[in-house]
Amino acid sequence: MIAPSGPRSAAEIRDYLTDRLNSALRRPGMFGGETALLPLLDHLVYAENQDDAWEQERRAMESLGAFTSIGVTGAFRTLLPNSEEHGPASAYAEFAHVHGWLRADRVLTAEEHESVRQESRTWVGQDRLFSEVVETFGPPSVLFGGSNPFYGKTLGYLTEQVNEPMIFFHLWNGTDPDAPSTWPPLHSEPVLLAVRHGRGRFRDTFIFSPEGRKRRPVTE
Repeated sequence: MIAPSGPRSAAEIRDYLTDRLNSALRRPGMFGGETALLPLLDHLVYAENQDDAWEQERRAMESLGAFTSIGVTGAFRTLLPNSEEHGPASAYAEFAHVHGWLRADRVLTAEEHESVRQESRTWVGQDRLFSEVVETFGPPSVLFGGSNPFYGKTLGYLTEQVNEPMIFFHLWNGTDPDAPSTWPPLHSEPVLLAVRHGRGRFRDTFIFSPEGRKRRPVTE
């Protein structure tokens, strides 16, 4: 069978870029992290004839402390340890969701979303594990970072309403800096460090668990 010649349609190009973006968001380490997400977004806003959309979003993120000279990665470095792939990916996913590009594995009803938001505010007051998050709130809409328990990850929950902020559970599985070996990780599965929700100042959208407060990076 001979493949058709000629340029692809705008719809085919959009679908391809959307597929690539969703793959890069879920497995950012395999695609190159934040540096791979930026050109994908740039291509999508161009394909959608929304050339200024990302620049406007970047400026808004900068004003809220969510985007630094080294991107979203810089903002996460001041709040969570070892989140330099799945953490920033979750922030870009919010932009993708607003523009209809994020493909969810599960979409919550408004009532389910509100229940997660309300319950998580107090639930995070105790240390929790990855399995406890899923058992309590159900499978995530998007899993950022893969399922390997030896690595940290972020779980995102969303509704169909793009104006409703996503809810994120940021989980960590690292090593004890005082231990003689750097492997294996400290826990058999990732530990919850923080829940993030809202569109205010970036650091104010986090509610930290006890482990999250203990592991929070020391900054100048």
